[in-house]
Amino acid sequence: MTDASQLRAEFVRYAIDQGVLRFGSFVTKSGRTSPYFFNAGLFNTGKSLDRLADFYAATLLASELPFDMLFGPAYKGIPLASATAVALARRGKDTPFAFNRKEAKDHGEGGTLVGAPLAGRVVIIDDVITAGTSVRESVEIIRAAGAEPAAVLIALDRMERAAQNGELSALSAVQEVAERYGMPVVSIASLDDILALAETDNASAVASHRAAILDYRERYGILRSAM
Repeated sequence: MTDASQLRAEFVRYAIDQGVLRFGSFVTKSGRTSPYFFNAGLFNTGKSLDRLADFYAATLLASELPFDMLFGPAYKGIPLASATAVALARRGKDTPFAFNRKEAKDHGEGGTLVGAPLAGRVVIIDDVITAGTSVRESVEIIRAAGAEPAAVLIALDRMERAAQNGELSALSAVQEVAERYGMPVVSIASLDDILALAETDNASAVASHRAAILDYRERYGILRSAM
């Protein structure tokens, strides 16, 4: 992996190869019919999770954002933060991490937090941002511990406008999070990178769906990603 554009292109290709990024017709949580679907839960082998974590680590380091530790919101963020910490250690940056439980433990050490004590500048690791609920909960947990939520790191930015009271927002869910909490949201790749692959590689799985994706972006998309 070298420059940022190559890293993003490699991630899109890898997600397609692993069946994590698929094309066709999918109904999203918001009720929209999307021509593509991204499910990070399908990175479900040791090898694929290890590769995914390396993408996270490379993207975070390339961002040059200062950070002291990682936080993974339950449940998807738990393996993502853990594996990313391992990948960062391989790259020479041994980084503490923590995650939360959905239910407080009533025995042993108790509480809802597991891992290193929350301190300093904390990067929240997740797969995507839709409604922003897990980010809000993570920010509350981090601030309650006296630490600073410094950034959010996600796998894919759909660059899709959020819905508010049945109306389309001017901002995407990612942009709303960045604006609400005053911190950057960094993604390994975005919808722009998916479309770039369609334009440069006619043999790729995405090429035949390019027109449908462009139409979907025209209806629901924003012009640019948050970062």
